[in-house]
Amino acid sequence: MAPKRNEQETEGLGKKGFVDIEEILEGNHTGREVKVRGWIHRTRDIGNMVFLNVRDPSGVVQATIAKDGFKEEKFEKIKDLLVESSLKVKGEVAEDERAPGGYEIRASDAEIVHASEDFPIHKDQSIEHLLDNRHLWIRSTEMRDILNVRSTVFGAIHDYFRCEGYKEFQSPILTPLACEGGATLFPVDYFDEDVYLTQSWQLYAEAGIFGLGDIYTIAPSFRAEKSRTPRHLTEYWHAEVEGLWHDLDDIIELGEGLVLNIAEEVLKKNEEELERLDADVEYLRSLDEPFPIITYDEAIYRLQDENMDVKYGDDFGVPEEKKLTSLFDKPVFVTHYPKEIKAFYMKRAEEDESKVLGYDLMVPHVGELIGGSVRETKVESMIKRLEDEGEDPSIYEWFLDTRRYGSVPHAGYGLGIERVIMWLCDLDHIRDAIPFPRTPNRCRP
Repeated sequence: MAPKRNEQETEGLGKKGFVDIEEILEGNHTGREVKVRGWIHRTRDIGNMVFLNVRDPSGVVQATIAKDGFKEEKFEKIKDLLVESSLKVKGEVAEDERAPGGYEIRASDAEIVHASEDFPIHKDQSIEHLLDNRHLWIRSTEMRDILNVRSTVFGAIHDYFRCEGYKEFQSPILTPLACEGGATLFPVDYFDEDVYLTQSWQLYAEAGIFGLGDIYTIAPSFRAEKSRTPRHLTEYWHAEVEGLWHDLDDIIELGEGLVLNIAEEVLKKNEEELERLDADVEYLRSLDEPFPIITYDEAIYRLQDENMDVKYGDDFGVPEEKKLTSLFDKPVFVTHYPKEIKAFYMKRAEEDESKVLGYDLMVPHVGELIGGSVRETKVESMIKRLEDEGEDPSIYEWFLDTRRYGSVPHAGYGLGIERVIMWLCDLDHIRDAIPFPRTPNRCRP
């Protein structure tokens, strides 16, 4: 049973009489005395007055510290505070069009919580310096806006799948086998066995659906790809879904619905953040169903018409995906890829066994957002594909058991969450879509 909260706690645990800065910027406390607490974002000293831009996780407001309102020793200490010093401020809120956000706190008291050392991040510093100091750069307005969007995206994914009746299901991070190809596995020393960091929950999910039914997860995945592109991470967050009795149309509809729900929630909760990030808000607002659907063959023809150097059997890279998405005003599904460029577990199309019943959903600026397929149900077909790819089928015996004992049609997909955030926020690089990025040349801080 949840503990009862008394009336003084109804404004939120930990607030204890303090207000969020965003409430001041919304005009909710004009003319009233308030208390705020946070960190110095900027400071300006004009002798008998100090202007402090104070930030908390909700926003930034100007606080004016007048010399004649404070004891001299206290005023001097406040005046000497450096950026990122933490403090509490009490005072009356007043409208002032010259102040950031149009409001200021005319301070009657202030308490220094911690006087910061010289903050190592200043204007016009290199990307590498900001990455080296990511633990501090994460405090910036830009990163705060991105991470607010990120939080909404995670919530929207959970809400969508749960509202559709899917149950959350977890799978191991340590796994003895590959899901997306052995070349991109991270090996882990696991006592006397060789195991790897997971590339996907999928193989375990295909076992889980026979007991739980339709399921989903949000979890980290790991790919040891040495791709140094603006859209690749070695550790990323993966939203995945697996459904019983699902066919290709079902998971196309399920993918489209998820993307539209995410965009709708972010617009509802984070429009201000999107605007500060110069994201294309009008494009996101214009999204609706249905998204166009083309086959791989059609995609090849369209790219060749655009003078792209691509031929049948090629997998699409960044240039091809960007060109393809530029031909549509919405995200586009590409279906029925050649089996040779897709995973062993994808079911072949009955009308053309050289193709698989799978798709990639591509979006502008980013490219592939979702990869999904109907799953193969024939044991012998999967064994042959594994052997053709140089894999040892015996390692997959437990997975093949899911086809030996009451197999049924099923399908699913995986969505890269950082790519969604990159797309929504119009980010130039995927490393900014995650708090602490992991890439082939970076595993710190």
